[in-house]
Amino acid sequence: MVRFLYAALLGLVGAAVVHIAVLLLVPVYSERDAWSRLAEAGPAFQVVSLDRSGRNSPFAKGANPLMATSACRFSLGTGVVHYFADGEVPFWSVSIYGRRGQNFYSFNDRTATDRKLDVVIASPVQMVELRKELPEEYASSVFVETDEREGIIVARTFVPDPTWNGLAGAFLNSAVCRQE
Repeated sequence: MVRFLYAALLGLVGAAVVHIAVLLLVPVYSERDAWSRLAEAGPAFQVVSLDRSGRNSPFAKGANPLMATSACRFSLGTGVVHYFADGEVPFWSVSIYGRRGQNFYSFNDRTATDRKLDVVIASPVQMVELRKELPEEYASSVFVETDEREGIIVARTFVPDPTWNGLAGAFLNSAVCRQE
């Protein structure tokens, strides 16, 4: 019985130490979220290349060697966001995340009109106004309606081998992220 009480007490003390350590580390890690790292890499609405080599990337750890990636921070504060890119690559995908990193929309070239990367992100009120008179340039866009006020657009393209680096880089470098 004494051994059981000793083990239980030791377990409780160990759990308390772990919980205190986690609580003390939360501020350190919460300041290093994806939003903060992208903010250091460039201003909002600037497409930032997430270099797979790790030299210039704020997200080098765990990068997929077969994917080239770029990201853009956005805000729906004063208008809709239009994100688009030109080029022919074997595969691309786009994920849209909220300010806190929750993915709320994803699509790829197989589900986009004419396999073109063209997305418009708007709040519900902005979407109603946009649909009243749809601009011609949005004719083939994918529309994403969200309650999130800020977010991150992440575009990825498949790079099957090093000979595709030029096309993948050109595709991601052609990306435009702007508020309209």
